Amino acid sequence: MAEPVSTQIELTRGALKVLEKRYLKKNEEGKIVEGPDKMFRRVAETVASVDLEHGKSDVEVKYIEDKFYELITSFKFLPNSPTLMNAGRRLGQLSACFVLPVNDSMDSIFEAVKNAALIHKSGGGTGFSFSNLRPKGDIVGSTKGVSSGPISFMAVFDSATEAIKQGGTRRGANMGILRVDHPDILDFISAKEKNTRLNNFNLSVALTDVFMKALEKNEEYDLINPHSKKPVGRLKAGEVFNHIVNRSWKNGEPGIVFIDRINRANPTPSVGQIESTNPCGEQPLLAYESCNLGSINLARFATKKNNTCFGSNPETPGHSGACMDWDSLRETVHRSVHFLDNVIDINNYPLEKIEEATKANRKIGLGVMGWADMLIQLGIPYNSDEASKLANEVMGFIQAESKKQSSMLAEERGVFRNYDKSVYKDKIKVRNASTTTIAPTGTLSIIAGCSSGIEPLFAVAFVRNVLEGTKLYEVNSHFENIAKERGFWSRELIEKIAEKGSLKGIEEVPDDVKKVFTTAHDISPLDHIRMQAAFQKHVDNAVSKTVNFSHNACPKDVKDAYFLAYGLGCKGITVYRDGSREEQVLSTGKTLKNDLAGETAPVYKITPRKRPDVIKGTTRLMKTGCGNLYVTINEDEEGNVFELFTQIGKAGGCTASQSEAIGRLISLALRSNVEPVEIEKQLKGISCHSPAWASGGKIASCSDAISKAIERYIEQEDKSNGNGVHSKEEKVMLYGACPDCGGAVEHEGGCAVCRDCGFTKCS
Repeated sequence: MAEPVSTQIELTRGALKVLEKRYLKKNEEGKIVEGPDKMFRRVAETVASVDLEHGKSDVEVKYIEDKFYELITSFKFLPNSPTLMNAGRRLGQLSACFVLPVNDSMDSIFEAVKNAALIHKSGGGTGFSFSNLRPKGDIVGSTKGVSSGPISFMAVFDSATEAIKQGGTRRGANMGILRVDHPDILDFISAKEKNTRLNNFNLSVALTDVFMKALEKNEEYDLINPHSKKPVGRLKAGEVFNHIVNRSWKNGEPGIVFIDRINRANPTPSVGQIESTNPCGEQPLLAYESCNLGSINLARFATKKNNTCFGSNPETPGHSGACMDWDSLRETVHRSVHFLDNVIDINNYPLEKIEEATKANRKIGLGVMGWADMLIQLGIPYNSDEASKLANEVMGFIQAESKKQSSMLAEERGVFRNYDKSVYKDKIKVRNASTTTIAPTGTLSIIAGCSSGIEPLFAVAFVRNVLEGTKLYEVNSHFENIAKERGFWSRELIEKIAEKGSLKGIEEVPDDVKKVFTTAHDISPLDHIRMQAAFQKHVDNAVSKTVNFSHNACPKDVKDAYFLAYGLGCKGITVYRDGSREEQVLSTGKTLKNDLAGETAPVYKITPRKRPDVIKGTTRLMKTGCGNLYVTINEDEEGNVFELFTQIGKAGGCTASQSEAIGRLISLALRSNVEPVEIEKQLKGISCHSPAWASGGKIASCSDAISKAIERYIEQEDKSNGNGVHSKEEKVMLYGACPDCGGAVEHEGGCAVCRDCGFTKCS
């Protein structure tokens, strides 16, 4: 990886770039007014000040502040992004996760919309269950009108999120959940069939135990009207499940959560039932709860060097004695729990109800990152039994030590308000209703210079484009060290690896090194799930993990993964088939019944849309070396780009015929649902013998002029909120390239993360 650039704190160039762009304090002119050292000191000082309220002296609080500062600047632990951004600043909102109730009334629905807007503005993400809303077509008693159903109201939430955009630091993100027994479940499963809908939402179906039993027995199950609480129909569980599987295979959504399993782990069942999670699915919460998350960087605790172990092993019998500094990990867990509990008290909550619910249960979510790095340092392949065993060992240790620290805080500060001793074994007193969660750590892992969450490596090496035509090769630092030590390092090798990202098929690399440096797509989906399940055994809440599939995977592969996740005790699962979100959904001509029955990947045939009788558009004049080119772009009734015509100033000849041909082919592509930006990318930069110069710069050819006309059209539509054209934040989910810098994008737990510039989009 890149060399450190800070003499005070060990930061890579990528980490510094992310901090400068998204975290460090800026003045009204946008100029950075603090360095990383001051940012971390600001956070440590603010969070430590809570101890004054618990009887600590100024000297003691200063000591705690220094320990917190050491904790985060050593990158052994980092809190979630809102804490780094906002602690000690005017906004002061430090939580990442919120869940808001949506009940079956217009007042409740639009109260939730308003509250979500306030949360997004403050830098948080929101989760909702729409399961309480009556189905489409149901009679509304107060007005005798007809309900439009939950999906129509989700569009209102989506539009509100689009309008906020959170000031450019954290993007608005929502989780939308619907129970599988809701009458509108089939519409919900297909809600994101078009990539122009609900792009600020992750969607998950809440699967119940009743549904899973019906699925196991190949039976039907009841659909329940949430208003009347009565059955209103039945569906075959197998057909509904296949519908979920096929939609997830096509574009990764919806995910699934096992809602009854989640509620069996509910630490406060007397307070209420859990209906939803945060946007990435790892944090189930009650209505109005928030949660403060943080992650331990496991890469900092591997101590294997020259086949020698340092540090002492855990006291618990049965541990493997892996080469880790267990004492340091124990201290880090205790200090991190202390830190996160303090955050609850210093937090500036966006709503009084959220403050009340959060302080009543005091949930925190301590998780991990750097897992893949730690395995590499210990020489353990990610997809091995040894790795699964170590996952059990490490997370079991973190879970146990987090409970010990929460218990010590309870002795000092008191238990959480809704504490119910009947829920806890041996009547242990704890300060926090939950202590562990494994969240996605996209930008945090960039800052810490480690691998993300419990994910395997995204790539051993990749290309970063800097300036025009210049390539910079980024290489995993552990691989670089081993390659140099063992004498097979060369620039040619790195270029070859960067083309693929993986070591598969690279003959120069020894087999034992290949086994350790496995990437996300080298590992089978079942191995991904086994790793998730190993961590889930020792996590209070849930585990954020992307289960990667190759582009050639079929729906049955996804189905098998879902069954394995259920069987191994996972609380939910998110899948991503490589390239699935870059493709548009095409017309298959199949009925729903046939689609549900399919066990293999359907064969698609593109059927261009028919032209409406009336269409509107705009014409743009583009100057070219062949004369003035008039480019007309038309939209359909829904505002989607539908067709493109060109007319060149010089009549007749080859130029006019080629321009007309290009226009016809572009129109055919647009009517077949190809994204305009993809067409623009193909035409951009094509040159001819007669370039021209205009106010927008060089026009290299007529083809280049058409690409620039499309580009300007897209920019104009983005500014006017889209009308069916994707904003740049949405394009990252469709094309797999970062809209800010063009770098490679990793899909992680429902989020897209660019490790080049830190861009994130969680939907």
